[in-house]
Amino acid sequence: MSSIKCPNCGSLETEVADSRPWDDGTSIKRRRRCKYCEYRFNTFERIESFQIIVIKKDGTSQEFSKEKIKQGVLKSCEKRPVTMAQIENLANEIERYLQDNNKHEVKSVEIGEMVMEKLKDLDDVAYVRFASVYKQFKSMDTFLEELENIVRNKKQPQ
Repeated sequence: MSSIKCPNCGSLETEVADSRPWDDGTSIKRRRRCKYCEYRFNTFERIESFQIIVIKKDGTSQEFSKEKIKQGVLKSCEKRPVTMAQIENLANEIERYLQDNNKHEVKSVEIGEMVMEKLKDLDDVAYVRFASVYKQFKSMDTFLEELENIVRNKKQPQ
């Protein structure tokens, strides 16, 4: 018997039907079944990591949210050939970098730069969309300057 409550009927009599590694082996996905109503559902077990605090431009702070990164990137990638898996991977990479480097506090600017760097490799249009909001382009000249930088960097041999 498991103490995980069934989300369908509320019974505490659930059992694990299947377990498998998830998210590059950093967590475990468990397929569960309620013994009472037979409802099937998933749970995830992750290593508890330290809390990352984001220091915003105005000096306030908030808890790091991978979901917030995914939502911003998703808006930038709208109607672009970018999959949800790629967006999820981008957000996971940033979160993993922050955890692996023991970043207990990180400036929002640093996260924004990481997102832009990853978007640049993923999709040029999504990068420009994100950058235009993130960098708050004040004029067409600054927007064109950014586009010229992209074109210039694409032409340089890697």
